[in-house]
Amino acid sequence: MARMIHSMIRVRDARASEAFYKRAFGLEPVDRLVFDTFTLIYLANDEQTFELELTVNHDRDRPYDLGDGYGHLAVSVADVDAEHARLEKAGLSPLPIRDMYCGERFVGRFFFITDPDGYRIEVLQRGAPGRFL
Repeated sequence: MARMIHSMIRVRDARASEAFYKRAFGLEPVDRLVFDTFTLIYLANDEQTFELELTVNHDRDRPYDLGDGYGHLAVSVADVDAEHARLEKAGLSPLPIRDMYCGERFVGRFFFITDPDGYRIEVLQRGAPGRFL
């Protein structure tokens, strides 16, 4: 079987992105590959084996157009209320916590936060539908 190992996003300012992902989710660089025209930075933490790959194109001077095809990254947390409060206190401007229902069935709690390049990240309470471990 295949196993998901990373997701890649393009970012303009490596320092700002690294600082955001460290502050928001405890992700630290685990590898950095510098090529002539671009740099790849792999971020991870001890919670999982999945990595976030930041691609920095050296000649990029304007924001990326995220288009209408991008949805969001998602992370799960043990306590969505505490995580929201922590991110708010850190000045990262999370959106309000929302409850999710499918009909009358309560299926979870979540909020969104946006990184420096405009990528949306969904923060879900562990135990929501799917296979959040």
